[in-house]
Amino acid sequence: MKLVQFRRFGPPDVLETVEVPIPRPGRGEVLVRVHAAGVNFFEVLMRADRYAVSPPLPAFPGVEVAGIVEELGTDTDPSLIGARVAVPLFAIGRGFGGYAEYVAAEAAAAMRLPDGLSFADATALMVQGLTALHMVRRSPPKEKVVLVNAAAGGVGSLLLQLARFEGAGMVIAAAGSEAKRQSALSLGADLAVDYTAAEWAGAVRARTGGQGADVIYETVGGEIARASVAALAPAGEMLFAAMGRFSLELSAIRSMLDINQSLKGFSLLPLIAADRWRADLGILFDLAASGALKIVHGGRFSLDEAARAHRALEERRVSGKVVLVP
Repeated sequence: MKLVQFRRFGPPDVLETVEVPIPRPGRGEVLVRVHAAGVNFFEVLMRADRYAVSPPLPAFPGVEVAGIVEELGTDTDPSLIGARVAVPLFAIGRGFGGYAEYVAAEAAAAMRLPDGLSFADATALMVQGLTALHMVRRSPPKEKVVLVNAAAGGVGSLLLQLARFEGAGMVIAAAGSEAKRQSALSLGADLAVDYTAAEWAGAVRARTGGQGADVIYETVGGEIARASVAALAPAGEMLFAAMGRFSLELSAIRSMLDINQSLKGFSLLPLIAADRWRADLGILFDLAASGALKIVHGGRFSLDEAARAHRALEERRVSGKVVLVP
């Protein structure tokens, strides 16, 4: 079967497709023929050695797949054969190997998909869906003005919808192109601003009576995070989820403290409980299958085009979820 790996850190072209034996499912495991493998921005950073942690080399990216169970190991529920399933590898402590034609994993990690939910949609709801769900739980938006950065991205597009479901008083979307801002508005944002423009935070304050956003969901980091502070209301909070890209100066943090603002960190993995992730995915899957939660797709690529997929994400040329389709 085909498997994507990289043997050194660097640009997208370090990704290569290799031929390896199809894995055999062991006791209590299933073999899944992958129909969609998620591509995440943290994998782009990891490939370039710009993430919070560096993987050992060679590295085999991919932490989420969806497909059909084709083979069972011993002591495995026979009804799983032929089932359409999602496998969030990251939720079971396995952060590798998803960019492949086949994946063997514990049967307990294979979650059946509801009718009407595509493999690509299911893939979009694992890392990014659970991230968005836990972010609104960490900083509840009910009756508040919320600002969603990178609002047309995989996480942002889900975040703004979940914030609306949870009763946000106003949802402001920030994105870098007109097409992305229009996408965010179509998903329910009340206002969309260009966060590449100078003094864009002033537009947020102007639309909120000079106050700013009560909650900012920040997933970009760098200059966007620094500029976002000016859009935060007194006593507001910024939930920062851009691991490895924190760059707020001490002076900015002190200024926040002076007006009772707070900065909260966010990392998904510590929040995933072994007895809860299935229920949480079930919530997301049902919302998407019913049409209540819209999935934005940013492109489909073959395994041999993994470098193209990474480049599209790295250059921020796409909105929504990028998937590999073996």
